[in-house]
Amino acid sequence: MEIQYVIINFLILVGIVAIFGKKMILSIFRTRRERIENELNETENIEKTPLPIFEEVSLSVPENDLSKNSAVLEAKKDAEHKIRQIQTFGARECHEVHREMIEKSRKSLMGALTVNVAKLCKTEPYFTAIRNEESALVDEILAQIELTPGDMAYLRRHDVLYVTLTSAYKLDDELVKKVDEATTKLLNTVNGKTSLWVREDEALIGGLRLRIGDTVYDATIKEELYHFERHLTRVPIEDKDAGAELLEEFKELASEFAPKIYKYQLGRVMTISDGICWMDGLADIMYGEVVEFDCGERGMVLDIQQDRIGCVIFGEYEHIDSGSPVRRVGRIASVPVGEGLLGRIVDSVGNPIDGIGTIPFTERRPIECNAPAILDRAPVDSPLHTGIKAIDALVPIGKGQRELIIGDRQTGKSAIVIDTILNQKGKDTICIYVAIGQKETLISEIQETLEKHGAMEYTTIVAATASGSAASQYIAPFAGTAMAEYFMYAGKDVLIIYDDLSKHAVAYRELSLLLHRPSGREAYPGDIFYLHSRLLERSAHLSEELGGGSITAMPIIETLAGDISSYIPTNVISITDGQIFLDAELYNEGQRPAINVGLSVSRVGSAAQTKLMKQASSNLRTKLAQYRELEDFTQFGTDIDDETKSTLDYGKRLMEALKQNRYRPVDDWQQALLLFAVSEGYSNNFELYEMESFERGLYEYFENNCPDLTNELKSGKKMSSEVMEKVRTSLTEYAKRS
Repeated sequence: MEIQYVIINFLILVGIVAIFGKKMILSIFRTRRERIENELNETENIEKTPLPIFEEVSLSVPENDLSKNSAVLEAKKDAEHKIRQIQTFGARECHEVHREMIEKSRKSLMGALTVNVAKLCKTEPYFTAIRNEESALVDEILAQIELTPGDMAYLRRHDVLYVTLTSAYKLDDELVKKVDEATTKLLNTVNGKTSLWVREDEALIGGLRLRIGDTVYDATIKEELYHFERHLTRVPIEDKDAGAELLEEFKELASEFAPKIYKYQLGRVMTISDGICWMDGLADIMYGEVVEFDCGERGMVLDIQQDRIGCVIFGEYEHIDSGSPVRRVGRIASVPVGEGLLGRIVDSVGNPIDGIGTIPFTERRPIECNAPAILDRAPVDSPLHTGIKAIDALVPIGKGQRELIIGDRQTGKSAIVIDTILNQKGKDTICIYVAIGQKETLISEIQETLEKHGAMEYTTIVAATASGSAASQYIAPFAGTAMAEYFMYAGKDVLIIYDDLSKHAVAYRELSLLLHRPSGREAYPGDIFYLHSRLLERSAHLSEELGGGSITAMPIIETLAGDISSYIPTNVISITDGQIFLDAELYNEGQRPAINVGLSVSRVGSAAQTKLMKQASSNLRTKLAQYRELEDFTQFGTDIDDETKSTLDYGKRLMEALKQNRYRPVDDWQQALLLFAVSEGYSNNFELYEMESFERGLYEYFENNCPDLTNELKSGKKMSSEVMEKVRTSLTEYAKRS
């Protein structure tokens, strides 16, 4: 019972510190919030105030007034930018300030708690109560000790296993003798010898710790405080009542408290540099397991050798010292998953980095796991509409497919995937965007675009920025896939974007070279192909028995001067189910999106199209190929006949019809209608520059004047001869009106 009173007393101290810390936080936060509210009120007044100087600016300005007008326009732009800044300062900045205050409060709380508990345990009657528990703790520890496979492997090479008994105060000789006899007896079973070391360490506060080889049996108050701190960091404190609720929770835990023995394994840092740590010990550790350093940073094991273990550091590594202890966390690297991640930006280990509070989750998934077996998969037969005419008609994508986006820099690769995400609105498809090695400003722009179009509510952004470590860029796509798998196994459809795997390969090459692995072609490690294959094979369409969920992957690869035969592009092309090649020449000619039909392919084909789209685009690829060939031939200046001229004119109209502005996805039935209208010649009376207005007016005409026919097209069914005649009649009417 005495030890329970000890715990209750230091929990009361927790409450005192938390309450006073809470008042400090609320005071600071209240002042900051009032300042923000004042700025927002000023902004509203500015918006309500007329700005005559801007209204007087004329669009037609004499040349001598041009510089003056430019200055006024620039001033207007700056003012509008300032207003937007103040408007967006609100919630996110408040949450960020609040979070910083809370983190400082947590650290202050733990520092004060440790000092006060240490003082309390040295006073009576607590000191005597703790010392009286030592004999019972020794008996309980000795009942649990065992040799691990790592200990037995160590004994084969060294014959002697070191045992260390550490306590806060000097132990009785009888307890030390009991530990010595028990450990000697344990090692005699494998013909090994033991060497017992007895130490005192006041930092343990109370209790004792027994270490046999790498395994530690810890029954100290310091270890209890460590687990208390870990729990405290997981509890969100975001309102004024959270401190009181936390105190009540721990009072309840204290009433049921019993001394615990924590078992874990310890190793030692040998060297640390460039985000790579070499350790010894931890002989039972597994590949991909998480370790924790003495400073609180964590890492993941990526290399296991006979005499050392290689580990990559997730965070900052400058404050990790050689010789410092490192412990096994007891789990494989994993990330939080669930509905709470939707609408959020997280880093590669699942921590929120958008400044709007903690993420509620109840489940974690390992970042690496086996791909679904062949018998667990179903055929890819359901279309995932991108809303991009050139893709849905020429290289359709199905749910569960892996379609590669490949091309040079600045050819619109990211634009395609962002438009695809926007087109999933209202279609019950979860989207995961993994940004690998991208600039923070670009990620912020993508987030703003998705929020503007209402797409962030079903999207999660996993950001491993260019300023981050190679380790975070390496695990980011695996973390994003784990988040997607949660929804897939729940029977939902998921779209995951890897932007881009070229930078992912570079990050893995950097880690491999730092881990002293042999390099191969272009200095990439030999398992670079396996790296991407085990990632992309996790995208699949599950069978109905497993819920029928799917993950559709759209990896991005960057090429140099259009060379798709280089190492990484050929690897990923051989893994995926098709590729969309973006041509720099087409992009420079003004074709958006700049899809090269000849080099783009979908191995799923028309199985991923509706019957309506299949009917409308059946010979589209052939006609475009003929057009490109004739266009190249006519560049020599030869005379052409009327038939060739007609083919060229049709191809130009078709290419113009396939042009599409960003953030304007087109429904499947609209795409099919447009392609049918162009192929049937209903756009021949329009000039090329009028194709955009022809397309826009076509959709409006059918929706306003042909509702029954429009509903028939929206069903996606193949047009019967009767429906086709009605469509032709309506197209004739529209062409006459235009």
